[in-house]
Amino acid sequence: MEPFFRTHRYLVEHLDGLIPRLLMNQIDWSQRLIAIKGTRGVGKTTFLLQYAKQYFNLDRRDCLYINMNQFYFTVRSLTSFAKEFVERGGKTLLLDQVYKYPNWSKELRICYERFPHLKIVFSGSTVMKLGRDEELSSIVKVYNLRGFSFREFLNTILDKKFKHYTLEDIIENHHRIAEDICTQVNPLDHLWSYMHHGYYPFFLEKRNFSENLLKTVNMMLEVDVLSIRQIEQAYLPKMRKLLYLISQFAPGKPNISQLSIDCEISRATVTNYLEYLKSARLINMLYSEGDEFPKKPDLVYMHNTNLMFPLKMDPVEDQALRETFFYNQIHHSDSKLNKGAKEGSFIVENNGKKYKFKIEGNKGRGKNKPDTLYAVGTLEKGEKNIIPLWLFGFLY
Repeated sequence: MEPFFRTHRYLVEHLDGLIPRLLMNQIDWSQRLIAIKGTRGVGKTTFLLQYAKQYFNLDRRDCLYINMNQFYFTVRSLTSFAKEFVERGGKTLLLDQVYKYPNWSKELRICYERFPHLKIVFSGSTVMKLGRDEELSSIVKVYNLRGFSFREFLNTILDKKFKHYTLEDIIENHHRIAEDICTQVNPLDHLWSYMHHGYYPFFLEKRNFSENLLKTVNMMLEVDVLSIRQIEQAYLPKMRKLLYLISQFAPGKPNISQLSIDCEISRATVTNYLEYLKSARLINMLYSEGDEFPKKPDLVYMHNTNLMFPLKMDPVEDQALRETFFYNQIHHSDSKLNKGAKEGSFIVENNGKKYKFKIEGNKGRGKNKPDTLYAVGTLEKGEKNIIPLWLFGFLY
């Protein structure tokens, strides 16, 4: 066990500054079994180590980070390791990539029942369906770690402490909020950078961002989707092709029949693969009110704007970026989105209220409908029902 403590100490001591994530303050850390789900690349490992650094004293050795990819766990059971850790005075295990360990959910259940004073925090892929897991659904508390919001991006690159706002806050008080923020920074100076490379924290690494993102996307497909959903490796090229074809027209209406022909798979398989890509947070699907999966979506979006650049060979259109940014940031605030009546419009449901949004590049002399909220890409500050698009990046 000593090598694990040495690794834990090294990783915690060498964290390059604490990147403030809103989720850290939203988790009920008193829970005994906590899952941190997130897509590959959003910083789950760093998040676990940050938790260890903020809440535990290294010298007490009562918290231990473990990557379950360790070959040691091919011959050692998680349960027996947890038993030894508890006997040594351990209180909190941080398990990274837990799905790499066979029968992980069954052994987590055993640990939960056998060691009542042990807390386990584990990370996993968004593809995992913990809510349907027979062993864990009744005892695990699940949280989602998102990619960086525009707010978190600004806080990181500018060393700021901008706070987040609710959707209702922004709708009701957007002019005052924008004025406060704009006294410290011009958000429009940084919005394109965020859209290009700000969602995934590895933009902080000294590597080519696009190449790193492409590698990450391939790992999502090869490891997360195929392994967790138990899909044969032979189907990987078809799923990769489907994602590429979607990236060329997104946001747009999918032609399921043509995608079926192009990818040489059935229409039903195309629909299933769309759901897999959505669960991996590579795409988003937008439906009209009252419709949902498995019906064909009205529109398909890339999950975030960063994905639009390395996958699409042609220049990315500004309106596509604006809509994808809005969908991504609003969706992560736990609002429900549906397709609006016209192009570039959404119906957003939040806390029992419904809002009509229209996404635009600028607000000229076009008709201003009082029942519609306009999210405008080129505005620094808005007025009345016209809101700067960038401000929706402060929802989390």
